Amino acid sequence: MNNKAIGVFDSGVGGLTVANALSELLPNEDLVYFGDTAHLPYGDKSPEAIQNYSLGIAEYLIESHQVKAILVACNSASAVAFKVLQERFGDVVPIFNVIDPVAKYIGLESGYTKVGVIGTRATVSSKTYTNKIQELNAQVEVFSLTTPLLVPIIEEGLSSTSISSSALRHYLSDDILKNIEALILGCTHYPHIQDEIEQLKRNSITLIDSPEIVSKKLKEVLGALSLLNSSSEPGTYSFYVSDYTVVFEQIAQLMFGKNIHLQEQNIWK
Repeated sequence: MNNKAIGVFDSGVGGLTVANALSELLPNEDLVYFGDTAHLPYGDKSPEAIQNYSLGIAEYLIESHQVKAILVACNSASAVAFKVLQERFGDVVPIFNVIDPVAKYIGLESGYTKVGVIGTRATVSSKTYTNKIQELNAQVEVFSLTTPLLVPIIEEGLSSTSISSSALRHYLSDDILKNIEALILGCTHYPHIQDEIEQLKRNSITLIDSPEIVSKKLKEVLGALSLLNSSSEPGTYSFYVSDYTVVFEQIAQLMFGKNIHLQEQNIWK
């Protein structure tokens, strides 16, 4: 079991930031990535729709690829679908999300008392970050802002353009984020534009490196469960999407530094 692949999924390219962090921290692990590009962005979908998509993808990863663990590399799905995934598949494989490790870091380790969160409508409206952080530390104030334009901009390959800069200036100047000490990029797409955010904020706040925090937690738990890959060979990576897009393939190749064979697998047919 320990030499099987880790399954990772998101609505699109966002989860690649987490998959890439995993590949650097655990270079011997095989990864199977599924991007549900037929239904992106998840952030504008209903909780019921996101839950159904997430259950379908998890079933596909378990049945077709026999993965040993699943990482929900999507904040929207982590916020509204993690519980149902645990109920359906938690006895089959360990399931991880991208919110709990970050909430624990902020609430118990960081020392910050005023934290901002930017994310999709689904993530922000769920109040998952606020609730989880304040359950751990009621002294932390959480200021959340929906930023719905950012995912489409990133998925269209428009990062580092005047379009992305204008959208970021609009969002980051909002009074909600005025007095924060740190900012959680509450969508796995957003590290794609992290450099732009840092330039606009000019190091006035700390950006929380969610992919690194999540990857370390996954390594810790898999190690405790004796599920880390025992092979000394470099891991292999497989990428699947429910609807093929050239931009997805280009971003994957740029992030992983190698030719990526992107396979279309519409599990919804």
